[in-house]
Amino acid sequence: MTTEKNNYLFPLIVMATMFFLLGFITTMNNSLINYLKDAFSLNEVEKQLPNTFFYGAYILSIPVGYLLNRIGYKNGVLAGLGLISLGFFLCIPGVAAGYYGFLSAVSVFAIGVVILQVAANPYVNALGSPETAASRLTLTNALNSVATVIAPIFVSMLIVSANTEGAADPKTVQGPFAGIGIVTLVIVVIMFFLKLPEIKENEVSEGAAKKIKSSAYKYPHLWLGSLAIFFYMGVEIGIPSFFADYSAKLNFNFDGEMRTKLLAYYWAGLMVGRVAGIFILRKYTASKILSFNAVAGALMLFVSLVLGGMGMNWVALVLFLGTGLMHSIMWPCIYNLALEDLGPHSKVGSGVIATSVIGAALLPIMMGGIQRGVGLIAAICCLFVYYAYITYFAVRGSKIR
Repeated sequence: MTTEKNNYLFPLIVMATMFFLLGFITTMNNSLINYLKDAFSLNEVEKQLPNTFFYGAYILSIPVGYLLNRIGYKNGVLAGLGLISLGFFLCIPGVAAGYYGFLSAVSVFAIGVVILQVAANPYVNALGSPETAASRLTLTNALNSVATVIAPIFVSMLIVSANTEGAADPKTVQGPFAGIGIVTLVIVVIMFFLKLPEIKENEVSEGAAKKIKSSAYKYPHLWLGSLAIFFYMGVEIGIPSFFADYSAKLNFNFDGEMRTKLLAYYWAGLMVGRVAGIFILRKYTASKILSFNAVAGALMLFVSLVLGGMGMNWVALVLFLGTGLMHSIMWPCIYNLALEDLGPHSKVGSGVIATSVIGAALLPIMMGGIQRGVGLIAAICCLFVYYAYITYFAVRGSKIR
């Protein structure tokens, strides 16, 4: 057992690095929403399009799962990193061409992120015993969260603050994006020469083989877990996407730089929760922790809205951002519960789950439409529906086999 742990330590570190990159790119994209709104003079629906173009690429997740079955994890990681690097380089001429030119380039590195996401999660799941899989995913997601704290600071210092004349200029992203493209290209070269063990998921014991169904699509808990990821993305992205408008409603006149810095506290909550989750998930089951966090997150949001209406604005703002602590372990818990018992179908199952990340593309823009037609609070209240389904999956849906 000790030898197996040592063999898996290095690839686990490599995958943790990939999760850092995923977290950085994802959060950076989300942190740019309000900056791009000012730079391109966008309305409430248009400003959510970076999420739509970025997360919309997850519709390719199932084909990517089949692709990984053919080319393996390492080649999949290389392909994903290559597309990320290309996408960031394309953003340089893309942003000069206008908003939709920029979004087109975003969709290229988004496809690379999808490939990395589909490859990395089941690979980490397979690097050790099934009993500690949720804890390992939480460990790698903790490093992902470190990146989510750094990314808003990166956006604030290198992009938002770069506009010394006051007016937001979209071309400010060109230099930082070129730097990310170069760093990613260097990682591609390093990864090419690294040796990673290829997990043989279809090598199961004779007893276990009898429990494996003929297809990933025959597991109800996989589909229910996929829907849970769909709603989870609405929760995770919904808070930062509507933070600027919510803070304004609470009568805070934050400038773009201050909003970006404050959002770092939300992502810090995810980081702290995931570090704690490494140990908590070794003591309590993923389903219990997931149900607790979903209910607690909904309660914090509800109290925030109530106190905001009573004029206790700072407390309301802290609770709103504090939901990040409750969101912290939702992804690894849902992912682990949805992939449980899939065995050799894990790559395709991972593709099914990752497809639902398009929730981050569809739900915020839907909420943006509700905000425009009904009001901000009505849009934010959609999050209670998402929390309710995640609770159902934790308590009941994850147990269906």
